Amino acid sequence: MLDHAAAPLRYRAIAEVARATPEVAERARAGAYSFAPAMTLSLTQGGDGTWHQSMFGLPSAKAAHFEGVGTMLAVRRLLEYGWEREAPPLVHARRLLFRLLAEDDDPQYLFELLPAKGVTLELRHRGRGMLRASAAALLAQAGYEDDPRLRGAARRVLQRVSDYLASPLGAKPWVRNGNKQVLAAEANPPTIWLLWMLAFMPHFRNEHHAHMELLYTHLTQPLPRQEPVQAVGDKLIEQDHLVLGDWLPHRNAVDADVPRALAWLELMARLGFLKRNENWLKLFDRFVDDCDGSGLWHPHKGTTAPRTADKYTWGMYPLEPMTKGDELLSDATFRIGLIARLLGRQIELT
Repeated sequence: MLDHAAAPLRYRAIAEVARATPEVAERARAGAYSFAPAMTLSLTQGGDGTWHQSMFGLPSAKAAHFEGVGTMLAVRRLLEYGWEREAPPLVHARRLLFRLLAEDDDPQYLFELLPAKGVTLELRHRGRGMLRASAAALLAQAGYEDDPRLRGAARRVLQRVSDYLASPLGAKPWVRNGNKQVLAAEANPPTIWLLWMLAFMPHFRNEHHAHMELLYTHLTQPLPRQEPVQAVGDKLIEQDHLVLGDWLPHRNAVDADVPRALAWLELMARLGFLKRNENWLKLFDRFVDDCDGSGLWHPHKGTTAPRTADKYTWGMYPLEPMTKGDELLSDATFRIGLIARLLGRQIELT
């Protein structure tokens, strides 16, 4: 990693996997701040603290300078690059993120989620809920777990999800709409953002142990065959941010999207769920077995870096800009080491 990986991956490998002394880690962090893609991303922030007046915009695969990236993805990417919450772009975005935690349906804070017409209360409520959850996840990752505003928002959203999971609707959330089976309007499953928020709030999780047990049971159930489409007012809307069960049930799911699989395994490790699940552990150990004698991971199929089309993984992958050589594999290698460290496994430094 020190010889081949990009500066943010080198820094995070030193600080989070090797767990070097603070002095050594701080020296390595300088490289993360001077990393050209991170600096480019930070400089595209607007004067209002957003990126491109968007929240969830995803750059095209050909975007050279993060054109079109949304604020939520940009902030997460900077955090994944190893930038601290007091870095100027993150400070600039912080006020908006805390504002989005408010329990209101103000349409002026919907950004691209504001419909061109037909702005119903249900659509405003859905959009603000999505923004509230994603803002909470970013603030948690930035280290604001003890802030009462974040804890209050986390408590409210977790309570609503827990009430749903413990209800009869949680067991049978599907209703017929025409010739389709869709999620009932009242269904409130966990979102990917709720999981990321909880992943970075360990003390909060310990205070809500019963809720976490309900969540674990839900996350280990098989995914339904139905697509995550929900009735929102008189509209049917795809809700791909909802987590309706196990996103990583078998090896085929891993091979289909390696970065997404590693993101899920890291998420489950941070939540404390990975070590409890035999199947997920087997899938992770397969990644470990695919590392060579120097610790470098190699894919099963081909020699190119694995790709992903998953927009919820974009913020963390790839952090490595190189397109050839061992650098191609540094992202996956780093994530495997990080997950192992989160599991409490012994790390052999070579």
